[in-house]
Amino acid sequence: MAAKAVRQPLSRERVLAAAVALADAEGVKALTMRRLAADLGVEAMSLYHHLPAKEALLDGVVETVVAEIHAAVGGNATSDRDEDWQTRLRRQFLAARQIMLRHPWVPGLLGSRRTIPVGLYAYYDGIVGTLLGAGFSHRLAHRAMHAFGSLPLGFAQEIFSPSSAGGSMEDDVAEADLAAMADALPHLTAMVATEIHDVTDPTLGWCDGQTEFEFTLDLLLGGLERLRA
Repeated sequence: MAAKAVRQPLSRERVLAAAVALADAEGVKALTMRRLAADLGVEAMSLYHHLPAKEALLDGVVETVVAEIHAAVGGNATSDRDEDWQTRLRRQFLAARQIMLRHPWVPGLLGSRRTIPVGLYAYYDGIVGTLLGAGFSHRLAHRAMHAFGSLPLGFAQEIFSPSSAGGSMEDDVAEADLAAMADALPHLTAMVATEIHDVTDPTLGWCDGQTEFEFTLDLLLGGLERLRA
C-alpha cells in the first residue's frame, strides 16, 4: 500500500510566504483569504487561526518583506570595519532596492499600513547607528533620516503617481495623459516625455528608475558628508 503524503503543517510563516508568492505572481489585488487558502490547499477559515483578518495578512506580508531586507543587508555586510559610512549605507540601500524590485507591489502597500511594520524600527536604528558612528550629531542624523525618506527601503516615493509608490505609466495611458497636459503644463509635460523610462530600466514607479534612485542617493550622501565634515 502506498504511503499517504504528509501534509505540511500550517503556520503563520508558511501562510505569509505563500501570500508573498501570490502577490509576486499576480499582484497584491489577488491576495484574498479565499485565494490564499486555495493555494495552500486548506479551508479559508484555517487561515484565521494565524492571521485574524485581511489587514493582519497585509501587515504580515509587509513584515515578511522587511525581514527579507534585514537578511539581505546582513548578508551583504562587510567584515571591513574601515568601510566608510557612505559606502556602507549606499550598499545597504541598494541591497534593499533589489528586494523591492522582486516585490514591486510592496511600496504601495507599505504606504497604506496604519502601523509600523515589525522590524522597521530596528532597521532604521542601525542606519542611525552608522551615522552616529561616523561622527554625525543626533541633530544631523535626524535631518538625514528625513532627507532619506523611503530610500533606505529601496525606492523613491513617487510625486505624481500616489496610487502606488510603484505607480505605472502604461504607454497608452501615458500618451493620453501627456496630450492632455501639454497645453496647461508645457514644462512638466516636456520633462515627463523626455524621462519616461526604457522598458529595460528596472523601475518601482514611472519615474523611479535605477538611475534616478542612485542619483538621489549619491546626492544626499555627498551633501551629508560635507555637513558632517
